[in-house]
Amino acid sequence: MEFSDTYKHSGHCVFSPDARFLAVAVDYRLVIRDAVSLKVVQLYSCLDKISHVEWAPDSEYILCGLFKKAMVQAWSVSQPEWTCKIDDGCAGICHARWSPDSRHILTTSDFQLRLTVWSLVSTACVHVPWPKHGSRAVAFTRDGKFAAVATRRDCKDYINMLACRGWEAMGTFGADTIDLADLEWSPTDSNIAVWDSPLEYKVLVYSPDGRCLFRYSAYDNALGLKTVAWSPCGQFLGCGSYDQVVRALNHLTFKPVVEFTHPFALKGSSNAVVFKEIEEAWHSDMQSTYTNGTSGPGNMARTKDSPNDTQTRVRYKVAEFPITVPSQKPLPDKPNPKQGIGLMAWSADSRYLFTRNDNMPTALWIWDVARLELASLLIHKDPIRAAAWDPIFPRVAICTGTPYLYMWTPSGAACVNIPLSHFVVSDLKWSPEGTSLVLKDREAFCCTFVPMLSELEIDDADANDEHL
Repeated sequence: MEFSDTYKHSGHCVFSPDARFLAVAVDYRLVIRDAVSLKVVQLYSCLDKISHVEWAPDSEYILCGLFKKAMVQAWSVSQPEWTCKIDDGCAGICHARWSPDSRHILTTSDFQLRLTVWSLVSTACVHVPWPKHGSRAVAFTRDGKFAAVATRRDCKDYINMLACRGWEAMGTFGADTIDLADLEWSPTDSNIAVWDSPLEYKVLVYSPDGRCLFRYSAYDNALGLKTVAWSPCGQFLGCGSYDQVVRALNHLTFKPVVEFTHPFALKGSSNAVVFKEIEEAWHSDMQSTYTNGTSGPGNMARTKDSPNDTQTRVRYKVAEFPITVPSQKPLPDKPNPKQGIGLMAWSADSRYLFTRNDNMPTALWIWDVARLELASLLIHKDPIRAAAWDPIFPRVAICTGTPYLYMWTPSGAACVNIPLSHFVVSDLKWSPEGTSLVLKDREAFCCTFVPMLSELEIDDADANDEHL
C-alpha cells in the first residue's frame, strides 16, 4: 500500500461519484483535487466557514452549506465561471442536498419550518411545509423519479410523495409512528421502510400509494431500534437494536430470516475466525521477515522506535476458543446509553454484514448472511472509530484513532502501519471505485491506494458456498 503526503482539512473530504475528484473543505475554501495525483484542480472561496459539502450525482456540480449564514453556494467543476448562491434569509438553512437529476438543491430551514426545492435551471422554487427532520427522512428512488419526505403536523407524522420531474405533490398519507426516526426506499423502489424512534421498536413497510404492507416489532416496553439498513440487493432489511441483536428481515414477509446476537463469550462450537490485535517487541534485524501493507493475517505494523533498535509492533493474532469479548457496562443514569448496535453496514454483494455493539466498542463482528453465521470477529486494543466496506469487493477498512489501518477480507485480516509522523486515523472513506481510501486525522488527511482483490482470492473465499 502507498500513502500520500498529508494535506490540511477542516472536516469534509468527499470523493466525487465518478471517482475523478476529491473535494476538501479548508475553513472558508473548497479545494478540488485530482483523486489520483491529489493536485489542485479548482479552488473556490466561500463567504463563511464551510459546514457541509456534497457532490451532485453527475459529478458536474458541488455545493457548500454555509449554515451559520443561512446560505448555500454551488459551483461547476467544468465551467469555472458558473456559480450559484442560495440565501433563505430569516428562515435559515440547517441542511442542503442535491436532487437525483443534479439540477435542483433541497434545503431545510431552521426549526424544520419548510423544505425548499431550488431549481438551478429556471430559478423557481417549491416549498414543502413542516419537514420532520433537517438531514434525515428524505429519500429518493434509485431511478430518481420520486421522493418521499416525512413531515409532521398536528402532532402526527405524515409521508409526502413528490414527483421529481416537476416536484408536484402526488399524495400524502399518515405514518403509524409515535416519533418517526427515518425512512428509506427499498433498492428495488417497490416500497418504503419507515421506523420509529428508539423509544419504541417498530418497523413499517408502506407501498408508494400509502398502504401499510407489513409491520414488525421484536419486543415491547424497552429501547428499540438504533440502526436500520437495506441490503444492496434489496432482499434484506437489517435492524439493529438496543437489545444487542441484529435481525435481518426478509423482503417478502418482513419476518426475521436470522437473528445475530453479540455474546460476551464465544465457545469452540463457533466456525468464526477471531483476529485479536496484539502488541509485542520487534527487533530491527527482523525487518526482512515482516512486511507492511500485504494482505493476510500475519501482516504487522511497526511503531515506537527505541534507542536499542527494539520497537513494538501490532498485528492480528488468530485467537483460540473460548473467547471473552471486552465489554463495558452502560451507566444507568446517563442518556443515550452506550449499548446496542451503533454501527452496521452491508457489503456491496449483500453477502456480509458488519456490526459494532456499542458496549463492546473494540470488537467488529462480520456475519456471513449466506451461511447465517459469524464469519469473523476482530478485537482491537482501542474503540472502533469508523469502519467501511469497499464499494466493489467484500473488504472492510477499520480505524481506531491510532496510527494503524486495519483491513479484513474473507481470506484474512491485516494491520497496516501508516508511515506518517504524528498521524492517527479518526475517520476514513472509500473512493467509489474502491481503489483508494481517504484517511482523516483531526486537521490533516492523506490518501492510500489499495490494491484490488484478485478474482482468485474472491473465488477461493466463495468456494463451495451458496450465493444469495
